[in-house]
Amino acid sequence: MRTYSSLMLLAALGALTGLAAPAMAQVDTSKWTCSTCPFEKNGVSGSVDVALGGTSGANAKYGEFSRLDRQGAHLVLAGEGRWRRDGSYARWSGSTDSGRLDLEYGQEGALTLKLGLAEVPHHVSNTAQTPFRDAGNGALVLPSGFPAASTSAMPLASTLQAVEIGTNRSRLDASATWATGSHWTHRVSLRHEVRDGTQGLSGSFFSSAAQLPVPIDQVTDVFEISTAYASKRLNASLAYQVSQFRNGLDAITWTNPFNPVVPGATRGMLATSPDNQFHQIVASGGYQVTPAIRANADLAVGRMTQDSAFLPLTTNSALGATLPRLFTGAFDGQVDTFNGSVRVTAQATERLRLHASYTRDVRENESSRLSYPLVATDMFASGATRLNVPYSFWQDRVKLGADWRGPAGLKLSAGLEEDDRERSYQETVTTRDASVWVRASVQVKPGWSVAAKLSHAERSNSSYGVATYIAPAENLLLRKFNLADRNRDAAGLRADLAVSENISLGLNADYANDEYSHSPIGLQSGRQVSLGADLSMAVSDETQLTAFAQGERIRSRQAGSQGLSVYSVADWSGRAEDRLEVFGFGVKHSAMKGKLNLSADFSRSRGNSDVWVDAGVNAPGFPTATSRLDSLKLQAVYKLQDKLSVTAAYAYEELRSADWRADGVMPNTIANLLTFGDQASHYRVNLIRLGMRYQF
Repeated sequence: MRTYSSLMLLAALGALTGLAAPAMAQVDTSKWTCSTCPFEKNGVSGSVDVALGGTSGANAKYGEFSRLDRQGAHLVLAGEGRWRRDGSYARWSGSTDSGRLDLEYGQEGALTLKLGLAEVPHHVSNTAQTPFRDAGNGALVLPSGFPAASTSAMPLASTLQAVEIGTNRSRLDASATWATGSHWTHRVSLRHEVRDGTQGLSGSFFSSAAQLPVPIDQVTDVFEISTAYASKRLNASLAYQVSQFRNGLDAITWTNPFNPVVPGATRGMLATSPDNQFHQIVASGGYQVTPAIRANADLAVGRMTQDSAFLPLTTNSALGATLPRLFTGAFDGQVDTFNGSVRVTAQATERLRLHASYTRDVRENESSRLSYPLVATDMFASGATRLNVPYSFWQDRVKLGADWRGPAGLKLSAGLEEDDRERSYQETVTTRDASVWVRASVQVKPGWSVAAKLSHAERSNSSYGVATYIAPAENLLLRKFNLADRNRDAAGLRADLAVSENISLGLNADYANDEYSHSPIGLQSGRQVSLGADLSMAVSDETQLTAFAQGERIRSRQAGSQGLSVYSVADWSGRAEDRLEVFGFGVKHSAMKGKLNLSADFSRSRGNSDVWVDAGVNAPGFPTATSRLDSLKLQAVYKLQDKLSVTAAYAYEELRSADWRADGVMPNTIANLLTFGDQASHYRVNLIRLGMRYQF
């Protein structure tokens, strides 16, 4: 089935009319319209949606990033609109469903003003329980009946209360863009974000621990001012950016729910994210050296600072009397950043294009390095000291590539890449990751194309040593996966087939394999394989069908040691395997001569995760962690009049999961761990909505 746009049909009709003009009467075109033309007309247009909905079975997981985290009725208001008059325009859109409102006003080529409001929720759990009460100012206290020797002896039956774990971000965005002359554009933007809610953290006293409902009170302000120049051959911009983060709570304190092991260990303290600032100057530019060669460059220089006051070494007054006095004043934290890149592209011939780039990223930590007395969970001081480690890194990346267009739809691409990194205070000083790749695509026949890509990468390090600041010392045979020598091979295949005028089919396969042959202890290997297919079919002019299926398997293997010596060899191994299968289809149908539009989407996913550990003795294996998700969405829009429509929607979603790490672990299950009691997610949700849409 071949389709033509309205604009092409009008053009063809106009050409025929011109040829036959001597024999035809004059045609009145004053009322002709082009619904697909991109030019907006003067006036007001838009739509307004009002819908009433209800959900059953909704919970925090289902509505993780929406307002559908609980069952019940809800009202949805949404709309969008446009206004235009003689070069001035305005646009607006918003929805209570997404929690967004966007406004824009402008004058073509001269001024643009934007304002955006957003409420972004993140629901983590609404089934958590805790005996802790928020007393304000970051203090978590316990009711009478605490402390106790173990969780089984705690009065949890009468003191547990439900607590919602999650956050809400309230965001305001404002910007103004204006032009001065034909080449210059300037912009000022501001973002103000407030984040509040409750997050789950953990606090411990040596061998006992508890999950804590920690309040959040954070504000982030981001400001940017920039100017840009653009001409036929040159474009350049310069910007200044500043970000300021403020935390309403410097620290949180909590009452120890367990009997103190040593006198005075009744209250703990944890530092929260400190107030900080980030200032950055950003410059970028591009220049058309010749008609065939273009060069681009980016540069950013920044500084992060943090000067929050020190917290007490301990809240245990008996222990604090034996410790030296901590530094007065605030921590002098400073990190300088540099990001720069240069890119050149050249059209060497009509068929050959070359490109090269160099990027340098630097993070230099200039923070004060101080010696702190080592205190173990407000219980005792070992007499040792610990230094804060000012980690820094320097990264250089070089990329070279070429693209060649051959005859008969043949395209070849190849490239070389090298990533060199230098680190401070880590087990290896430098790593070098070099890779080569090649990609080829060919059009077998009209509508049939096949593309394949192969790549090989090798990472090596200068030498692997020991991080001396870690106590006790790490095993000398241990290799961290991001620093260790590694060989990586990857391959990908994609085929797009136009089976007929009405049917198109896509097939894809991907493979990746990592080998860590020089890691006596640590990650040994990782392998990933995925297969997929997608289908698009025009059953008729009124009905379209899409379908997809994807399967993926990820395997990894590692070696470890239980020995206490820093030279202990591997005496156990572990394997992990994750499997994921996803299938889905969608249907769109236009009925009743276009007055009724129907759509349906269904997806099903299955995930399984297995872990095996071999320590040389017969031990029961870990249960399989599973996840089963089914989702169905139905929508209908019936046009009552040209501007008025009835909308209806139904959604069903069911999640069934099992996770041995959480299932059955209630607040009193583990003697020395007071948990929230959250279980693996299960829900079955029905959502229905009925509304009206008015277009103007």
